[in-house]
Amino acid sequence: MALARRPLLIGVCYILAVAAQAPSTATPTLTPEEMETFLLKARVTELRDAGGGVTGSQRATLSDGRLTHDVHIQYVDIARPVFQAGGHTEVNFKDSYRFNIAAYRLARLIGLSTVPMSVERTISGRTSAVTWWVDDVQMDEKDRLTKKTMGPNPGRTSNQIQIMRIWDELIQNRDRNQGNILWTSDWTMWLIDHTRAFRLGRNLLKPEDLKRCDRGLLERLRGLSDTSISAAAGGSLTKDERAAVLERRNRIVKVFDDLIAKHGEEVVLFTM
Repeated sequence: MALARRPLLIGVCYILAVAAQAPSTATPTLTPEEMETFLLKARVTELRDAGGGVTGSQRATLSDGRLTHDVHIQYVDIARPVFQAGGHTEVNFKDSYRFNIAAYRLARLIGLSTVPMSVERTISGRTSAVTWWVDDVQMDEKDRLTKKTMGPNPGRTSNQIQIMRIWDELIQNRDRNQGNILWTSDWTMWLIDHTRAFRLGRNLLKPEDLKRCDRGLLERLRGLSDTSISAAAGGSLTKDERAAVLERRNRIVKVFDDLIAKHGEEVVLFTM
């Protein structure tokens, strides 16, 4: 559970704002390595309910003596042969903290830098995903739709929405709701809370919604392999989950190859 600055591509500095209530200038620029060390080692100074979820996640404040910043902690790790919610029935249901870690690592592999960093860490004696709290948030997707706004650059906003749709098909995210799409003050979309992603289904959920794609993203999707995903994701994805990602990748690439053949690259591809 994001253009001159190319915010969706690898190489962007991980310059994240501090708390939503605090000025963004308070957070120093961190390398990914520094951020990971902070998430793994910084002392927990405050722990409270995160609010807004159904899995008992928590919001914590960490400090290493130099930097103080909030994180989202998710302990959930549930597997059910059959799961029913409302009128929906799902077989081989999983809701797991490890998918937050897998989402960050896979996102970085394909050049998507708007999935916040998440690491595995034991908090209060429980294994969990500890995820950098996305701050400087001006609204979530529900608020954006209520306000009927596309921001100051509608084209960029539209492109980010297209990238989100591709991402959610790749990881088969069945829990992309309006509350886990965040817009920061610079109109960057951040995608959070992926504990119900990485299903084993091979088919795309809504291939008709895939209309356009970032050129670099498409090439990085083509380059994915079991070896590269395994190296990036480590133990956060099983062999079967990696295989399902690759099969969905194949189908996504075919959708865009077909669109390019029909309409041309200049219509289908864009560059962020």
